[in-house]
Amino acid sequence: MRKALIVIDVQNDYFPSGNFPLWNADKTLTHIELAIANAIKNKVEIIHVQHIANPDNGVSPFFNEDSEGVQIHPRILAAAPDAPIVIKRHADGFHHTNLDNILQAQDIQELFICGMMTQNCVTHTAISKAAEKYQVSILADCCTTVDEMIHGIALSAVSTRVVLRQSTEVFS
Repeated sequence: MRKALIVIDVQNDYFPSGNFPLWNADKTLTHIELAIANAIKNKVEIIHVQHIANPDNGVSPFFNEDSEGVQIHPRILAAAPDAPIVIKRHADGFHHTNLDNILQAQDIQELFICGMMTQNCVTHTAISKAAEKYQVSILADCCTTVDEMIHGIALSAVSTRVVLRQSTEVFS
């Protein structure tokens, strides 16, 4: 079964010098780097997903096109420099993107999802209508959001729809 690690919105604005720093961002970054390294060792495809605010909606508090904050974190790009980048403008990484086309072209059947904003982009991508044809897991140790409570609530809520795993149990 072909597998893919989907790395969602690990972008500069979510880190301490960005416009919307998240709880536990640096620790999550380290966990995602390790997950990417282990995924590569296990021949799991890596796909970056990058959120860019829709300029038609005016200036956004973060992720504005051409800003430093919108860029994928350099450590993530260094960990998987050849991975395709899917651009999105909605929480669901499949909505109006080429993510499904990339997965289908590579004959992927299983997805491991990780990244930023557990309660939003991570969960919405995991439970997307388009994701229903895949076996989907969220790597709980490779996600974060605004605080620990929201992170825990979001994971608990989505656990009835997708499997929650630790990256160490998947890529060891």
